[in-house]
Amino acid sequence: MSQWHAAAHLGEIPDRRCKVISLNGSNVAVFNLDGAYYALEDLCTHLGSDLSSGWVEGEHAVCPWHLAEFSIRSGAAVKAPAYEGVHTFPVRVRDGIVEVRDDRE
Repeated sequence: MSQWHAAAHLGEIPDRRCKVISLNGSNVAVFNLDGAYYALEDLCTHLGSDLSSGWVEGEHAVCPWHLAEFSIRSGAAVKAPAYEGVHTFPVRVRDGIVEVRDDRE
């Protein structure tokens, strides 16, 4: 089973913002939505922009290049021009630390 990796301290990521971490060679955006944490591969499936340089609208990450939107909770593509979702990673909070696990291993 893969390991958990520390991503942030509780309170470090402001609400509706993200922090990018490197996880086994991939950039992962860790989002805070009302105190719940989610992790998405930081790569728009349309043309490869990093989602972390965009913004959060409601519960969607908006790609800054062509305004594709992805559900932060599920990774699903919810607005064209992206039609393929992004990978989501398991997240947990343990002892005040937000941790992410790479389940692709």
